[in-house]
Amino acid sequence: MQYFFLQAKQVGSLTGVFLAQLDEQFAGQKRGFFAALRKRRRKKVGPFLIDGGKLAVPSDATFQEDPVRLVELFACAASEKVEIHPESMRIARRDASLIDASVRKDPRANALFLDVLTSRNDPETVLRWMNEAGVFGRFVPDFGRVIAQMQFDMYHHYTVDEHTIRAIGLLAQIEKGEAKLDHPLASEVVSKVASRRVLYVATLLHDIAKGRRGDHSVLGADVAMKLCPRLGMSAAETELVAWLVRWHLLMSATAFKRDLADYKTIADFVNTVQSQERLRLLLILTVVDIRAVGPGVWNSWKRQLLSDLFVSAEEMLRLGHKTHGRAERIIAKKKAVGALLKERDALIGTVGKQLGDAYWIAEPEDIVALNLQQMDTALGEPLSVEAHWYPARGATLVTVLAADHPGLFYRIAGGIHLAGGNIIDARIHTARNGTAVDNFLVQDPLGRPLNEANQIARLKNAIADALANRVKLQPQLAARPLARPRADAFDVRPIVIFDNKASNRFTVIEVGARDRPALLSALARTLFEARLVVHSAHIATYGERAVDTFYVTDVLGEKIDSDTRMKTIEKKLLEAAEERKLKAAA
Repeated sequence: MQYFFLQAKQVGSLTGVFLAQLDEQFAGQKRGFFAALRKRRRKKVGPFLIDGGKLAVPSDATFQEDPVRLVELFACAASEKVEIHPESMRIARRDASLIDASVRKDPRANALFLDVLTSRNDPETVLRWMNEAGVFGRFVPDFGRVIAQMQFDMYHHYTVDEHTIRAIGLLAQIEKGEAKLDHPLASEVVSKVASRRVLYVATLLHDIAKGRRGDHSVLGADVAMKLCPRLGMSAAETELVAWLVRWHLLMSATAFKRDLADYKTIADFVNTVQSQERLRLLLILTVVDIRAVGPGVWNSWKRQLLSDLFVSAEEMLRLGHKTHGRAERIIAKKKAVGALLKERDALIGTVGKQLGDAYWIAEPEDIVALNLQQMDTALGEPLSVEAHWYPARGATLVTVLAADHPGLFYRIAGGIHLAGGNIIDARIHTARNGTAVDNFLVQDPLGRPLNEANQIARLKNAIADALANRVKLQPQLAARPLARPRADAFDVRPIVIFDNKASNRFTVIEVGARDRPALLSALARTLFEARLVVHSAHIATYGERAVDTFYVTDVLGEKIDSDTRMKTIEKKLLEAAEERKLKAAA
C-alpha cells in the first residue's frame, strides 16, 4: 500500500504542476496592458522573486548554488503568504536530492524549517507543499520513512504523513481561535502554553516512529532526543518534546478506558504528568491527534471525557493532594444540581441521601438532576427505564433503576444491543437501599444517537423484556448480523489484561477484541458467570477494534488477586471475545 500511495502522490504532484502551468498560460493570454505592467513589477524576497503573486526562483541553478534555499523557499512562502510558482515547485522537486547531511546540520536551514513549522499563517498548506516537493522527507529523514505509510485498519483514515500535517494544521486553527466551537477547552488552554515550539515539534514527531518494530511512542521519543538539538532547541525543550511524544497516548487512554471518578486514576495520571504546563501541552496534542485521524472519529463524548480528566488533574496539581477538596466538590455539585432542579431541589435531601459520595463525584450535575427526578417518580416501582437524547455527549442517555442483583448489568447490555444500540459508556451505582442506578450512553453502531421516538421506545421495551426473561438473549444476540461486515477482513487477536494497581478498591480488567454487536454483553455475562461484580464499565472503539474496561470485585467486595482465578477468567473472556461461547450457546 505504501508503494501505491507513493505512486499516487507522484501522479498527483505532476498533475498539479501541469494544471498550474496551463492556468498560467491561459491567464497570460487574457492579460491587458495594465495587467502586463503589473506583471513586470517584481518584488524581491531574499534570493527569490514574487512574480504575478507567486514565489519564483530567479534561475534554474538557484538551489544548486545554495541547497539551503530549498528550505528557504517554503519559509518565504509562509512568511509572505503567497503560493509557490509551479515552475519553482518543479525545480525544487528536481533538486530535492541536494539536501544532504551538511544541509541538515546547517543552523540556518534548521531555523528556517522551524519558522515554517511554527508559522502563524498557514503551516499546514506550506508543509504539504514541502512534502509534495520531496523536501520535507529529505530534510527530516525520519519523516521520510512514514510518507505514504498506511495502517491496515478501519480507524486510521490517512497515511501517517498526511495525518501529521493535518494535526499541525488543526493546532494552528486552535491557536488562532478558529476552533472554539469544537474545542473550547483546548482553545482556552493554548494561550497559557509557555512554549509554542515545543507543542508544534511534538505534534510533528508524535507518530514519527510508526511502522517500526516496537512501541512507536518510545521510539519516537528517541527520535526527538536526536532531532530537537539539530533544530536548535534547548535541552529543556528537547526533554519536554521527548516526554510529550513518549506519553502522547496517555491522556486518551486514561480518559476513555479508566474510571475518572476513581481518585487512583487521577493520581496515577498526575504522577506521570507532574506539571500544569505538561498537562496543557498533552491536552492539546491529544485533541489534534484524535481529530486528525479522520472524519467521524472525534465526538462530544470524547471531548467531555478529556475535559473531565483535564479539570480533575489540574485541580489535583494545583491543590497538591488527591483527597483535598473532595467534600467541597460534592457540596458544589449538589449546589449546581439544586440550581437545575429549581423548585424540586428538596430531592437532594430526600432520594439524594441514598446516593454515596462516589456517585456524586462520578456523574455530571445534569445527569444527577435527571436521576433524582426519576428515582422520586419510581419510588415503590420494581423497574424504571428512561431514555433521553443527551446532546452533551452526542448520545442517548439510558437510565435503569432496578433492584440490584447479579447479572443485572449483562442483561441490560443485552437488551440495549437487541434494540440496535451500541453502549459507549456505562456507570453503575448501587444506592444505600439496594437499588441499582445504572447510566448508559448509547449510540447506533455507526456512532449516531438513537433519538427518534420509536428508537427510544424500542430501547425501553428491549431492556424491560431482557430483565423479565421474556427473551432468550444469547440466541438472539448471536443471530444479529455485523453492523460493519468489513471488520471481518481484519485479524484482531483478543487480549485480556488484569491490573490491580490502577485502583485502590477494584481489579481493572481490560479486554481488547474485534468489535461486533453484543461484545459487551458477552463479556459482561462471562464476568457474571465468574461471580464477579461489575462496578463500572468503559468502552472505547478504534475502528474494527474495541477495548472494554471493567472495574470489578468478587462477591465479597475484594480484588481478584489469585493467579489461578485470573487465568481461568482470562480463558473465559477470550472465548467470549472470539465468539465461540456465544455461538455454542445459540
